[in-house]
Amino acid sequence: VPLAELSLMNKLIHTSLVESRQHVEILQRDPSSPLYSIKTFEELPLKKELLQGVYMMGFNRPSKIQEQALPLMLAYPPQNLIAQSQSGTGKTAAFVLAMLSRANANEKYPQCLCLAPTYELALQIGQVVRTIGKFCTDIKVNYAVRGNRVLKGTVLEEQIIIGTPGTTLDWCFKQRILDLTKISLFVLDEADIMIDTQGLCCQSIRIHRALPKSCQVLLFSATYKEPVRAFAERIIPDPIVIKLREEELTLSNIRQYFMVCQSSDEQYKALCNLYGSFTIGQVMIFCQTRRLADWLSGNMSRDGHQVAILTAELTVVQRASVIQRFREGKEKVLIATNVCARGIDVQQVTTVVNFGLPVDQDGEPDFETYLHRIGRAGRFGHRGIAFSVLERGAVGLVHKIEEYFQTTIKQLDPYDMDELEKLAA
Repeated sequence: VPLAELSLMNKLIHTSLVESRQHVEILQRDPSSPLYSIKTFEELPLKKELLQGVYMMGFNRPSKIQEQALPLMLAYPPQNLIAQSQSGTGKTAAFVLAMLSRANANEKYPQCLCLAPTYELALQIGQVVRTIGKFCTDIKVNYAVRGNRVLKGTVLEEQIIIGTPGTTLDWCFKQRILDLTKISLFVLDEADIMIDTQGLCCQSIRIHRALPKSCQVLLFSATYKEPVRAFAERIIPDPIVIKLREEELTLSNIRQYFMVCQSSDEQYKALCNLYGSFTIGQVMIFCQTRRLADWLSGNMSRDGHQVAILTAELTVVQRASVIQRFREGKEKVLIATNVCARGIDVQQVTTVVNFGLPVDQDGEPDFETYLHRIGRAGRFGHRGIAFSVLERGAVGLVHKIEEYFQTTIKQLDPYDMDELEKLAA
């Protein structure tokens, strides 16, 4: 799944902040600079209208990244900043607050410019601006995205422009309706996706070069690996860098088991025994193919289970809707192909079932996908449990996975109800 689609799905499904245990690092901090962190939104120099908007978003207190980043973003004189953290940790709300704070409602021209890698991500940022800025009625937003056609000579009166790099370039240099010399805050969101997508990186640099030297620059990225660092250095000299260490996927907090069956029908019976033994709140079941996922979904639905299915054929919005319903408990079982094996966090999932193991084109274990699949059961430090329900020919794959990860996967008898009930307890 493209990075931009994963990012959009996470933006669509995270209605509240993800609680992360990861440590926040601040790099290149000037010891003489009076930087500080905050524990409440009231400590920030925010208008009461913005505080109302923050509470409407459901944020009662700042996330870890917001605690450190918001004082820097709102400081005077303005500070340039690079912030790295995973989806759901409050990056978008943070830079939206900065834009709404910096925008002067009395000045009827663009003052804040935010670039996103795709049309859909730009609109999603706009949705956050509308929600947080609901009570800032004099601050307006326009979108420099495909389909939003403006005539040459149009005078833009909106204080905030959200756009994609290509269309924004057109507005600046072809149609000459966006004056970059008046921009006081420039936000570059999803920098890692920009770098990963041909053309967007160069377009973003061209836009940045036309900004005034006094313009505050905020760059956000889910990762901060070497390509992002190199890109950031070209755009921002001597920035303050805030990093929320990426959560390492680990098997140490996940108990792993496997069951051996003679056929797919027997696999299905074993799965039903498993599901019947556990008072499972919610479970994710992974299948290697769409066809197998459809077959399993049909059988479970006929047997009275509330089942949702998530595959690559669905649109991003459809996938986000499926995940959101699952998070809200409207379906107890989510059957997925590998589209959901990475990048999507549903915190209440503590049980994952592999209905067959992931394999590569040569029939060897796909170790990375296995790690990401069962990692859904152990997010944010939770203890999880993972079952693999297999046909007999796949036992050799289990031993290769054990050897690769230096872990133990215990065999269970799919019909030993006593053992299953002990595990459930």
